[in-house]
Amino acid sequence: MPKLVNLGSLCIDNVYRVPELTGPGETVASVSYEVFPGGKGLNQSIAAARAGAEVIHAGCVGKDGVWLKDTLSAEGVDVTGVRVVDTASGHAVIQVNDAGENSIVITGGANRALEADQVDAVLAQVEPGDWLLLQNEINDLNGVLRAAAKRRCRVAFNVAPVDGREANYELAGVQLLIVNEIEAAALAGTDIGDGDWTEVVDRLRGRAPDADIVLTLGRDGLVHAGDEGLVTMAAYDVKAIDETAAGDAFIGFLMAALIGGEPMTEALRLGSAAGALAVTRAGAASSIPSLDEVRALLP
Repeated sequence: MPKLVNLGSLCIDNVYRVPELTGPGETVASVSYEVFPGGKGLNQSIAAARAGAEVIHAGCVGKDGVWLKDTLSAEGVDVTGVRVVDTASGHAVIQVNDAGENSIVITGGANRALEADQVDAVLAQVEPGDWLLLQNEINDLNGVLRAAAKRRCRVAFNVAPVDGREANYELAGVQLLIVNEIEAAALAGTDIGDGDWTEVVDRLRGRAPDADIVLTLGRDGLVHAGDEGLVTMAAYDVKAIDETAAGDAFIGFLMAALIGGEPMTEALRLGSAAGALAVTRAGAASSIPSLDEVRALLP
């Protein structure tokens, strides 16, 4: 069975529940404060493992984040490629309001401490049939992308969150590009207008000509651009408690389904159901559902 090799971030999430997200110059008292394991990489690895995939996670944490490595290991993820470095772990400050909407500030910390020898060791583990999964929370992504293309790795890239670096990424070697509206606009260099995705997708294809493109739209579902053209899929109707990690749950289950041999349409359905369930729970990694729960939501 092929496996998922995730060269990704690990973060300590500091989550504040607030009545409304704070505005400029405003101070709001939080209703509660909790600490969760997080980081897009960690969340996606946990989601893929819960969906039944064999997952290898590589990255860096500080000594304050060794428990993040243990969290992944407890989910059955291979963490031999996670290094403990002297830099403090990545952190996130997350506000969540009563509507389940969030506002997030992150600092890369140890996630920006990857070195070339670690990248080489990770890519050497990607065998034919495997997927290499990347997010936009580690350093030297262009170097990683070039090295992965040279090794002919099958690459899935979730370009999140955007931070300005993505304008210069070399995406020709990417086979699956996963972005939300903000990320798609940043990569395409144009705004998305009124549900017409044609121009944006065309521009994304210009940068990643061999990639399937998945554009996630939250409550509005998703758009998939593949061999069959543009295909839309509606979102599941659920009551949102906390939107943190919904996209990560989606990606982890999507990747696990693809690794398991499911066609793209079925993989997208599983991912959408996982993302929908994730928003009904608080936290990031803690909100990711099990495979049985996801299957129970499917019609």
